[in-house]
Amino acid sequence: MSSLSTREKLAILADAAKYDASCASSGAAGRNSLKSKGIGSTEGSGICHSYAPDGRCISLLKILLTNFCIYDCVYCVNRSSSNVRRARFTIDEVVNLTLDFYKRNYIEGLFLSSGVIRSPDETMAEMVEIARRLRIDHAYQGYIHLKTIPEASDELIEQAGLYADRLSINVELPTDAGVKQLAPQKKPETIRVSMARLRSKIEEKAEPTLRTKKRVRFAPGGQSTQMIVGADATTDADILSTSARLYSGYRLRRVYYSAFSPIPDSSAVLPLVKPPLMREHRLYQADWLMRFYGFERREITAGRPDGMLDLEIDPKLAWALSNRHLFPLDVNRAPREMLLRVPGLGAKVVDRMLAVRRHQRLRIEDLGRLCASIAKVRPFIVADGWSPRALTDEENLRARLAPPARQLSLF
Repeated sequence: MSSLSTREKLAILADAAKYDASCASSGAAGRNSLKSKGIGSTEGSGICHSYAPDGRCISLLKILLTNFCIYDCVYCVNRSSSNVRRARFTIDEVVNLTLDFYKRNYIEGLFLSSGVIRSPDETMAEMVEIARRLRIDHAYQGYIHLKTIPEASDELIEQAGLYADRLSINVELPTDAGVKQLAPQKKPETIRVSMARLRSKIEEKAEPTLRTKKRVRFAPGGQSTQMIVGADATTDADILSTSARLYSGYRLRRVYYSAFSPIPDSSAVLPLVKPPLMREHRLYQADWLMRFYGFERREITAGRPDGMLDLEIDPKLAWALSNRHLFPLDVNRAPREMLLRVPGLGAKVVDRMLAVRRHQRLRIEDLGRLCASIAKVRPFIVADGWSPRALTDEENLRARLAPPARQLSLF
């Protein structure tokens, strides 16, 4: 690979990394180069874009260390049997790229993943060395996310946590059966053990030491995971059930869903139809409802007998249309947990409503000022001067609220 320039390697390995779901720097410890002798920070404005929970756009250099891989996972474009152009960065090249891009204000951090070359430990050791050089040799204070390798040694994973803001270990697919079928060289048991050990290490380091009374900085952004959806026949209900277990069992900050994309030469092994990206989007919406809006997985997926989410409307609206007997809600009396279930009302809007109604009764005009769009809210609420009357039970309410169909183009 010595014949390839750094620019050519960047083109290959940035494209190869596009299937990895990148995490924003939410949860990272606040570090600012203006208050230290280093460069970079984890805050402020930041060739890939992610979004923090507060809406900030985060620019990350998202690359693979290499797309060579000893594994032959059927769903992966970089599998050993895939006929793709290969490249491999050196440690110095990744370090220099990160620093050069940061100094030019192109990025706010580094998202580094890799195919497995020769052995998990050798690959993981190179990734850890990149993070170590950035932090120690160059006093880099920006965001670092490392995709760790489950089979790597505990010592390497612990070192990674000392330098990275967030670590992630991919569960690959929603079910063990799927992993064994499509990635037979990987073991679900090994992945779970690695995630459990990482959780224990994060919790251990979060406790103040007896001697210094300070917490050890160790992956302050926690751990996350990613699963491929659509490579097998797992339903959305089962995917969300797996996510719920992962969140509770490993204290994950985030589960990332990646829609399966058919790859060259895979049709003979995976004769499956590519799921729309909308399915991925609906899974993220359902995941959000479970984490922040008090919904149970069974509630979200109960509307359809096939266990799949409705692709035409968002999961909260689908739930509300299936539970019309609970509406309309009086916005001046309903508790917070019920207001969060009204389509069109987000957590911030509900909190503003609760603050306002301590001093005055809410009218529909007040909600219009608080909400980005009141059209979706109207059929499900009662406010001073407003009642939906028969609108809540209207037969064509779904058609009213669903996004309009778009004319497909032939060109």
